[in-house]
Amino acid sequence: MKRIVLGSLVFGALALAAQAEEIGSVDTVFKLLGPDHKIVVEAFDDPKIDGVTCYVSRSKTGGIKGGLGLAEDTADASIACRQVGPINMKEKFKDGEEVFSERRSLIFKKLQVVRFLDEARNTLIYVVYSDRVIEGSPKNSVTAVPIMPWGNATAKTTP
Repeated sequence: MKRIVLGSLVFGALALAAQAEEIGSVDTVFKLLGPDHKIVVEAFDDPKIDGVTCYVSRSKTGGIKGGLGLAEDTADASIACRQVGPINMKEKFKDGEEVFSERRSLIFKKLQVVRFLDEARNTLIYVVYSDRVIEGSPKNSVTAVPIMPWGNATAKTTP
């Protein structure tokens, strides 16, 4: 019974994280065997805030290990989030809440995007970073989205 409950909690937490859509990629190193090393650009919409889309660029290791999903990608990533429509906060959230995550190695490393609200400046802040089970990485990138009216619509900051 405990396994079923734990599995439901894990699945529920994963369901809240956004799903990324690949926008495009550029090759950085030619590999004779397997896919080339590349930089991938992905987009995802904030699952709890309508009107915000984030774009993440990240490195993706190629070669045989990369093609098989066994390579550990570097911690390099960049983020840019933009208001793309009227902002509507659908539900309350905690500062530092995970908005998006993606596996960067077979087991130990993942890329994460977390969100903060700077109430004094009426701005959403998004940070992308990579972490490991044993040792994290200080490499990170930050972006800010001011909460502004959109056309004739006003921003809704309280659910």
